[in-house]
Amino acid sequence: MRFVLAVALLAGLGAGFPDVSKADELGFVAPAPGSYVLQHILRAPEGEVLDTSSQLRRLSRFTTGKITLLSLIYTSCSDGSGCPLASHLLRQLRQRADTNEKLRSRLRFVTLSFDPDYDTPEAMRGYAEGFLSDGKGPPWHFLTTRSRRELVPVLRGFGQDVWVSANGSDEKAGRLPHLLKAFLIDRNGWIREIYTTSFFQPQMVLNDMTTLLLEEVRGGGLPP
Repeated sequence: MRFVLAVALLAGLGAGFPDVSKADELGFVAPAPGSYVLQHILRAPEGEVLDTSSQLRRLSRFTTGKITLLSLIYTSCSDGSGCPLASHLLRQLRQRADTNEKLRSRLRFVTLSFDPDYDTPEAMRGYAEGFLSDGKGPPWHFLTTRSRRELVPVLRGFGQDVWVSANGSDEKAGRLPHLLKAFLIDRNGWIREIYTTSFFQPQMVLNDMTTLLLEEVRGGGLPP
């Protein structure tokens, strides 16, 4: 079923953002929440991160205790099907979740930069202002790291590929080639779904979130 959505969305990619909010008009209907099981893929990695107040935190503070949607980005990315799309969709999902009281209180959103040289806590705070102006919805945290050395094991733990040129030319031009990935993490810190551009459809993500919520209510959530 997700392959059908991928074909439909890829066919609609063009300038700007694909209209993934209307995927049902392209012949895709997301399966009902709770009618399927999300597998335990892997544990979310641990590490040290900085919040927008420059406070050093353990990453697990933002990946446990609530259902979490985490996106890895860098703020200077100009690829319309990359980081800007991810942040646009997180904002859209947060707005939709705001209308569901039970879901809203059990969700968080996290945006983590993989460009610590330029995405300082101050830069992340400025980036966040463009997405938090409405003051509604579940909490949304914008994080970075102190150095690449501290970032690398986090990227490896998530399986996030970022290509950096040997001479740094891509970085100077504001380009860090990568694949868009977002991670749905349950309250116990297990990654339960990984979204790429083709599958990052708001209704499907909301249904996945609700599926995890129903799992919690039924007392599940731990791997067999």
